[in-house]
Amino acid sequence: VQLQASGGGLVQPGGSLRLSCAFSGFTSWEFYTIAWFRQAPGKEREGVSCVTSDNNTYYTDSVKGRFTISRDDAKNTLYLQMNNLKPEDTAVYYCHTFLGKDYWGQGTLVTVSS
Repeated sequence: VQLQASGGGLVQPGGSLRLSCAFSGFTSWEFYTIAWFRQAPGKEREGVSCVTSDNNTYYTDSVKGRFTISRDDAKNTLYLQMNNLKPEDTAVYYCHTFLGKDYWGQGTLVTVSS
């Protein structure tokens, strides 16, 4: 099982980015919850958003109304559309799923700075 995150970069406050996570090595992804976490410098990893098998979505309070999670099971890809980015969104973003154990992508760095 592999998760490959991409799409990070440097963006100014108020800007947008879309993260992608390609997952492979497993079938029936559509039956499992997949999620985005992030870890800011000097802080613990935190959950950002997740989407369940029946497309219910959940967000941490700090990103509600700004971030949108979605999944395309036909393409085995998870997305995170991030709008109105703030400096406090700066972090390494990881995709994650649990298939009997935790699987993590390698992380993609998002830097929000002017």
